[in-house]
Amino acid sequence: MQDLLKSYKETKKGLNDAYEQRRADAEVGNEEAMAERQLIGEMRGEVDWIIEWLETGRRPGNKRGIERRAAYEREKLIDPVRMQAYVSRSTAGSPCNLTDWQRFQLEDALSSLTERERECYVLTHGEGFSFDETARMLQISKSSVQTLVTRAQTKISDRVTNSLFLVG
Repeated sequence: MQDLLKSYKETKKGLNDAYEQRRADAEVGNEEAMAERQLIGEMRGEVDWIIEWLETGRRPGNKRGIERRAAYEREKLIDPVRMQAYVSRSTAGSPCNLTDWQRFQLEDALSSLTERERECYVLTHGEGFSFDETARMLQISKSSVQTLVTRAQTKISDRVTNSLFLVG
């Protein structure tokens, strides 16, 4: 990888030299030199893009890397099948019902939420409703649902890492 990066940096130096050599001809008005200089400029941009990708390990120009996904794309803190089984008190696609211990763990995780956060979290993650549908049912805005669910996820995450009951 380092060899590839080194060769691209050498190519960039060569392109910079060629670009500067055509400067004087382009300033005089030589159409061919101007076209060559423009082509070399585009090549420099492409090489810069590749070098940035190789150095950072991520695609240049992206505002967010994979580690900074939006809230609805992040990993769910509680297994959705378990959450659905908890809400509907049935198997919800699972081969068996929740054990008493699993039900207790879910209750413990949800106990740190406010009433509204719990409603939003259960409707979106347990019942499988979208933020829009949840907002309409609770007669609040979609952004409020998003905020409440994000807050709930944060609280559940803290609870999962700090609670002895949620181990195992």
